[in-house]
Amino acid sequence: MSDHSFIPYGKQSLDEEDIQAVVDVLRSDYLTTGPAINQFEEAIAAYVDSKYAVAFSSGTAALHGACFAAGITEGDEVITTPMTFVASSNCVLYQGGTPIFADIDPVTYNINPLEIEKKITDKTKAIIPVDFTGQPCELEEIIEIARRHNLIVIEDAAHALGATYRGQKIGSISDMTMFSFHPVKHITTGEGGVITTNNKAYYEKLIAFRSHGITRDRSKMKEDHGPWYYEMQFLGYNYRMTDIQAALGISQLEKIEYFIKQRRKYAELYNEAFKDLPQLTIPYQKDQVESSWHLYVIRLNTELLNGVKKQIYEALLVENIGVNVHYIPIYQFPYYKKLGYAKTGFLNTEKLYQEMISMPLFPAMSRADINYIISKIKKIISDFSK
Repeated sequence: MSDHSFIPYGKQSLDEEDIQAVVDVLRSDYLTTGPAINQFEEAIAAYVDSKYAVAFSSGTAALHGACFAAGITEGDEVITTPMTFVASSNCVLYQGGTPIFADIDPVTYNINPLEIEKKITDKTKAIIPVDFTGQPCELEEIIEIARRHNLIVIEDAAHALGATYRGQKIGSISDMTMFSFHPVKHITTGEGGVITTNNKAYYEKLIAFRSHGITRDRSKMKEDHGPWYYEMQFLGYNYRMTDIQAALGISQLEKIEYFIKQRRKYAELYNEAFKDLPQLTIPYQKDQVESSWHLYVIRLNTELLNGVKKQIYEALLVENIGVNVHYIPIYQFPYYKKLGYAKTGFLNTEKLYQEMISMPLFPAMSRADINYIISKIKKIISDFSK
């Protein structure tokens, strides 16, 4: 067993300012549905250059809200990637729709626009591209396909806060964009998520959806019993973020540029260390696209390291390196198999799953941590090479 302390694949970075921001809310009049929510939403919208932002209790809840706002319902199909967390497709099921998976690009690991085009039918309502690891998808091609087929683009950018695509911030490009604030993400609110959009109609639906489908806007009511009256107009959910979470988010957002700078610096150190190893493929970096590096994924060369992913993974854990795998293809889970999904037609997804391991990457890592991980990776890879 290693004498180095355990290094998780991801971890929050909190300081005394963050703690004080939460304490200030705990001492205030509002713990929820108070002023911190609007302040956080305005700060996120300003950061990503969108007109509107709507905060939710989680990224999953935010995706559910986006599917509702897009009008997805029973009989509708939504195309997404199988190489993602289950929330990216579960949100479609919540609305009674059908997720349709399209294979990934073998180089970028993002959903392949050519595969999207093949999956479009007269039932297709939307596309949910996922900015895997923080690298933006081929948004220009995807949006062009969507416009040609009258589809809505709900971008799952859980990994991509701070990323840019051809000079534009992620969060200002698609019809709706989701960011997650889970502790391993770029900033955290504990749990939490947001939808950004430039569309006022989507914004208004999202606001009502996260609060039981209730409105207090008298201009939208069917009746008016008096100043106390509010109206539930559709079946919504209690997906509200608390002021406690929002206050933490406001404080964290002030440090976002530092967090991303650290992630990019550590990713470059990994790249430099691994780029000449024939046993590994380092992440692809596309011109005019800046990843925000949520994850750093190495890919094992199966010609030299065939069938030893599990052994390499376990050897790294023994050395207190908290590697992970992102992700298990969604169609492989028992629930999706029960729905009739099978692992056919996803050759690139299957191959990537067999070959990839996620390295630790978060701002609170030290240079010593990085050096330790690099040295252990090189040794273990060498030990398992044919």
